[in-house]
Amino acid sequence: MTKLSVNINKIATLRNARGHNRPDLLQAARDCERFGAQGITVHPRPDERHIRYQDVRDLKAVVTTELNVEGNPTPDFLDLVREVRPEQVTLVPDAPDAITSNAGWDTIRHQDYLRDIVADLKSIGCRVSIFLDPVAELVRAAATTGTDRIELYTEEYARQYHAGAEAALRPYREAGLLAQELGLGLNAGHDLDLDNLAYMHQHLPGLVEVSIGHALICDALYLGLENTIQLYRRQLK
Repeated sequence: MTKLSVNINKIATLRNARGHNRPDLLQAARDCERFGAQGITVHPRPDERHIRYQDVRDLKAVVTTELNVEGNPTPDFLDLVREVRPEQVTLVPDAPDAITSNAGWDTIRHQDYLRDIVADLKSIGCRVSIFLDPVAELVRAAATTGTDRIELYTEEYARQYHAGAEAALRPYREAGLLAQELGLGLNAGHDLDLDNLAYMHQHLPGLVEVSIGHALICDALYLGLENTIQLYRRQLK
C-alpha cells in the first residue's frame, strides 16, 4: 500500500497568523497520525512563514510514524536535519522567496553537489529523496547521486488531469518505471487531491509514498480532518 504523509505547513500558517499556539501544531500532528496518516511532512523555509525550525525539533519528539523534512539544502537547513535526524529528508531546490515548490532538481548539472549532500545525510541515518521532474535523463542522473528515492513533482499531472488522465500520467509512469529499474524508491507530491490521486495510484507502479498538504487541509475545512485523512487513505488502497 502507498503511504500517505500529511504535510502540516498550512496548519502552521494558520497558527502564525495570530502569533499564538492555536491551532496547536504538535497536537495536529498527533491527531493526523491518530486519524490514519502514515507520516508527517514539513517544509521549513528560511523566513519561517509557516513551519519554524523549532517546530521541526519539537515534532521529532512526538511523531511516531515517520517525519519527512523537505527543503533546499542550505547550511542552516542541513544543520537542522543533522540535529533532528528525521526518518526522511527530501531535497527541494526552491528559492527562498518561492511561494511553493515549483521545479525539480537538475540532477545532471548538480550531480556532484547532490552526491555530497546525499552521502552526508545517509551517514547520519536519514533516508534521502530528491524532488524531480519526470524526465528520464534526470532520473538516471539522480540514481548516480546515491539517493534512496526520488519524489516526482506532480503539478503538471494535476494541471492536465481533467483534460486526459492517461496522457497526463504518461511521463510520470515512464519515469517511475525507470526509477524502479535503477533501484530507486518512488514518492510523489504536489497538487494531488481527491480527484486525481486514485488514478495516479492505480497506474503508477511502485509508488511508495505521497505527501499531501494544501488540498488535504482545504478539504478538511469542509469534511473534517479525520474524515479527510480517511478519504485520502481510501484513494491509496
